[in-house]
Amino acid sequence: MSTNTDVAGRLRKAPSARQTIFSTGVGNAVEWYDWNVYATFAPFFSKQLFNGADPTSAILSTLAVFAVGFLARPFGGLIFGWIGDRIGRRTSMTFAVALAAFGSLIIAIAPTYTAVGAFASVTLLVARLIQGLAHGGELPSSQTYLSEVAPREKRGLWSSLIYVSGTVGVLFGTFLGVILTSVLTKAQMDDFGWRIPFFLGAALGLYGLVMRFRMPETEAFEGLTGEGGAKRPKHPIWRSIVQHKKQAIQVIGMTVGLTIIYYVWGVVAPAFAISSLHVNPAEALWAGVGANVVFLIALPLWGRLSDRIGRKKVMIIGGVAIAVLHFPMTWLLRDSAWQLFVSMSVMLIFIACSAAIVPAAYAEMFPAHIRTVGVGVPYSICVALFGGTAPYLQQLFADVLHASWAFNVYAVVMVVVSILTVLGLPETKGKDLRH
Repeated sequence: MSTNTDVAGRLRKAPSARQTIFSTGVGNAVEWYDWNVYATFAPFFSKQLFNGADPTSAILSTLAVFAVGFLARPFGGLIFGWIGDRIGRRTSMTFAVALAAFGSLIIAIAPTYTAVGAFASVTLLVARLIQGLAHGGELPSSQTYLSEVAPREKRGLWSSLIYVSGTVGVLFGTFLGVILTSVLTKAQMDDFGWRIPFFLGAALGLYGLVMRFRMPETEAFEGLTGEGGAKRPKHPIWRSIVQHKKQAIQVIGMTVGLTIIYYVWGVVAPAFAISSLHVNPAEALWAGVGANVVFLIALPLWGRLSDRIGRKKVMIIGGVAIAVLHFPMTWLLRDSAWQLFVSMSVMLIFIACSAAIVPAAYAEMFPAHIRTVGVGVPYSICVALFGGTAPYLQQLFADVLHASWAFNVYAVVMVVVSILTVLGLPETKGKDLRH
């Protein structure tokens, strides 16, 4: 009798697919918006928060802070991963979106370099470190949550929501850039226009916080509690990570190529085209909007295909295509918005192969008690070392060293590393995640 009551209670608590997708997606979109809008508006606020007498130095300094923000992500993965595995996936996700919004608010009200000197740059750095902590915890927490609540036969499709919702956040930020650069003059953008998206990010974060707070916990996490609510067994974090070091190394190998290529083509390509290739800002941002729409369409298609033919095959298709097409698309991109749109779209179609399904693939690699932190720590370390530095290195090699080819070789080599890692993985499609 009690068993039937427990089952009935669990069914009453279970969220609908629509509720789960919406609540997870809204928070994730806000988080990605907060994180990536920085790169979109960097050309405008770099001269306000750093010494504007040297524009090249200012943009490089701004991108360096972008990279330094990534250093906080492993700590965020550890802290929020611990919260996710000990207290709950929902709690981790809720705190993460709140912290990201706080970081956006700090940037929105940051004083200028002219007013307070280097303190302006320090304020920006602190805000990005706060957002780095938040984003380091958001991805593994939301990936784990969504993978655990998804039907196993549709887990690849459901996992594509992470990058779908994240891209909606990036797209909204880029579209906002198009609007602002169209209605405001360059002087107005440099003066106050760049603050608007950060104020908006702080406000959206409050909405995401409410949505996350109302979400139920996953069955897999609740299953870690014994009969009658017995105390959850203790699993020391570092010992558990060491016990699963092979999977941790595989997470890094899978991620290294994807994170570099994604940040180059999916996030900073419009800003790079504006600052280094001198493409019209509004046209470049429109091209970025169009290319990300293509990305949005491709993501669920690859996710659904992975549920049919397996995760490995889809990731290998994407990795090989990226390695082959990166140089041709780089050569195509010269000085016009249509070149930016075509090159971004082609690359993002194949970036979507891995982006759509790595949330499911990561979750399927670890047991429930270490799933969030097991993914979060190695993933965040990899993104910090390789994804966070990619925009800076690309700008440095293009504008200072005049050797763009060297950066492109580096990017392709890392993609090959990811392909080789995927080849060594077992196929995990349809795995039971309750244990």
